[in-house]
Amino acid sequence: MRFLKTALVAGALAVLSATTFAAYAQDTKIGFIVKQPEEPWFQDEWKFADQAAKEKGFTLVKIGAEDGEKLMSAIDNLGAQGAQGFIVCTPDVKLGPGIVAKAAANNLKLMTVDDRLVGADGKPLEDVPHMGISATKIGEAVGKTIIDEMKARGWKPEEVGAIRVSYDQLPTAVDRVEGAISVLKANGFKAEQIFDAPQAKTDTEAALNAATTVLNSHADIKKWVAFGLNDEAALGAVRASESVGIPAENVIAVGIGGADSAINEFKKPVATGFVGSVIISPKRHGYETALNMYDWVANNKEPEKLILTSGAVAKRDTYVQVRKDLGIE
Repeated sequence: MRFLKTALVAGALAVLSATTFAAYAQDTKIGFIVKQPEEPWFQDEWKFADQAAKEKGFTLVKIGAEDGEKLMSAIDNLGAQGAQGFIVCTPDVKLGPGIVAKAAANNLKLMTVDDRLVGADGKPLEDVPHMGISATKIGEAVGKTIIDEMKARGWKPEEVGAIRVSYDQLPTAVDRVEGAISVLKANGFKAEQIFDAPQAKTDTEAALNAATTVLNSHADIKKWVAFGLNDEAALGAVRASESVGIPAENVIAVGIGGADSAINEFKKPVATGFVGSVIISPKRHGYETALNMYDWVANNKEPEKLILTSGAVAKRDTYVQVRKDLGIE
């Protein structure tokens, strides 16, 4: 009889515990604020954050805030709704101190994603947990992909020119191209073989114009590699090479991002000089940050202060599987 009572009590406590946990999960509300809600990258981040919310049973509040005023209003709104924390990709990293203060005023835990907050001195606010992209590592992956392709074709570094399609106004662009250059130099490229092609904008047309200037100025070089901030930079260099009559087999261009423009290039019936793209996955940035915030709110488990993600190299014959592995398909 005593055993039966003990079992009943234990069972009741287990049910109560499970019920309490479920109720707590339902009461947990987390915000996810992004600066460009119409962009596919942020739509995907939200999609993967929704997966985390369904798995854990918390409420995800998705908010678009294209400027500082909307962002501050959104934080107040989350506080008024009774949210416990939020993840943000801010429209302006210099708003850092104001965002931290606004979060504290509303008793909200704060994490950032993609763009890291900076203080008045321009330095990162290291106390705010952040998940971002390692621009240098992605650049290094681009460089390695180029070198591997050169080796497969039997190219010697001394006979090849490199086009650095640059947009130096953006720090991450500098980090990406410098990461690629470090690998090229480690594999035999000399500084005088690397030519700067500054872009006016970050689109394919601007890259085409910049790369065309370089190619016309060095018509004696017959083999080229190219890289830059994104897929559009590499594609612009490819279009430039085509316009001056350089055959595809004499061009190795590698992009970053895995954008639709890159996928469409891979789908062309005949291969072009665009050989690869380092695809950046929004899955970790949406799913993992949402889980980390939930653990922080529900279990008082604070996330790591800095988590840097990298990409996966996709080529014409592998991009479908790579996208599937990254959770994009």
